[in-house]
Amino acid sequence: MQIKDWKNAQVKETPHKVDVRPLYNKETAQVVHILLKPGETLLPHITPVDVFFYILEGEATVTIGEETRSVGPDHLVESPADILHNVANNGEEPMRFLVVKAPRPVKASKIL
Repeated sequence: MQIKDWKNAQVKETPHKVDVRPLYNKETAQVVHILLKPGETLLPHITPVDVFFYILEGEATVTIGEETRSVGPDHLVESPADILHNVANNGEEPMRFLVVKAPRPVKASKIL
């Protein structure tokens, strides 16, 4: 059995310049933990596979295509492949969420 604590996972350098920690990386899926401090955001980007965001703590502002919604803890937001999306923390507290990509992408996301 493998058990990972997100706090012990190494921060990965990404174009987003936020706290991104890979937790699971198999051919069938990829999971990363992201911590956004107040005012931080992911850059708008397009992912070549289906993605979902699961909000753990805080309040997220999620944009999928042309739609933007505020999403709180214990909610899951789906983003289909090849759709522009981003997640922002417009609140006053840190916000944590999981990003799950399935299957693991074989080409990089397109940052806009």
